[in-house]
Amino acid sequence: MNIIISNLLIFVSLGFMIFGIIGIFRFKDFYARILISSKVETVGFLTIMVGLMFRTGISYSTMKIMLICLLAIITNPLSTHAIARSAYLSGYKTGKEN
Repeated sequence: MNIIISNLLIFVSLGFMIFGIIGIFRFKDFYARILISSKVETVGFLTIMVGLMFRTGISYSTMKIMLICLLAIITNPLSTHAIARSAYLSGYKTGKEN
């Protein structure tokens, strides 16, 4: 049963990433694109990691995956915010203004 749940979660995350990539191409604004890429990266990665946790069961590897997920939850939004803020402060023009 764990294998079925893990495969389902991994396929859901891959589908989410595919739809997110399509969303990145649909938006023309830099800030909208960076928002979508941040969401796709964070949610897709975390869903894959939860699928891997189901696959490995309760073990030492699961604890390592949980720590990696915690690190990703903290660092992904912060890095996206830093990129968007530096673009805004440097006067980067969005796609609508070009």
